[in-house]
Amino acid sequence: MDVRKTYKLYVGGEFVRSESGRAYRPDGSVNVPRGSRKDLRDAVRAARSAVGGWSARTAMNRGQILYRAAEMLDGRRSQFVDVLGGGRASAREVEQAVEALVWYAGWTDKLAQVTGNTNPVAGPYFNFTIPEPTGVVGIVAPEEPALAGLVRRIAPALCGGNAVVVLVPESHPLPGLTLAEVLATSDLPGGVVNVLAGYRKELLPWLAAHMDVNAIDVAGCTPAEVASIEKAAADNVKRVVKRPADEMSPHLITAFMEMKTVWHPIGV
Repeated sequence: MDVRKTYKLYVGGEFVRSESGRAYRPDGSVNVPRGSRKDLRDAVRAARSAVGGWSARTAMNRGQILYRAAEMLDGRRSQFVDVLGGGRASAREVEQAVEALVWYAGWTDKLAQVTGNTNPVAGPYFNFTIPEPTGVVGIVAPEEPALAGLVRRIAPALCGGNAVVVLVPESHPLPGLTLAEVLATSDLPGGVVNVLAGYRKELLPWLAAHMDVNAIDVAGCTPAEVASIEKAAADNVKRVVKRPADEMSPHLITAFMEMKTVWHPIGV
């Protein structure tokens, strides 16, 4: 007997049905949970509760967990190839997603040295610039590539110590919802990554306007959506990150971080 899979949202480290009980069929056959404003609020609350513990972990430990996620994704390679439609292009996309996780895992304990600085000052003290996580980051995943594009946005935010709330592609949600199963088994603390599916027109305005979201990545948005997000984000001084959807760069990590200046007396 063929048992059809039930897809769920991933919020606070648990797989849940949409609060409204609604679903939609992006491909005409598979039911996908249709997240609501309540689901979005729950996801942001979970991320806010988790970000302190995640950012307090050592850089090495965050790197180990990201590398573990890469291992788990690689172990389910055939499943993801099928979810993506099969063929060589799908296999390459899974490989790119694994490589992105490994690459950013290697950056966790190098970020402070590369982006930080010792500043010359006139006085008997040191002045350091060090990176700190922004906090809760909303991510609008690009429609294509549905898996690699999503991983390339989640990994740098996690690398810097942030917690994320992800809106998976509306027309291709299955790779993102399946990726949540990988993250749930990769030692990542509950609430650090929260994955929502649904209609973007319903969820995006509330993500952009939410007072407890510190930054939003608009890699998967249309120009019209970006304009509306920027308007909503201006009301609560939210950072809007606009960088190429396929970018892999340490600059993408720092796009989700704040630079903090610390003074320290010499000899103490």
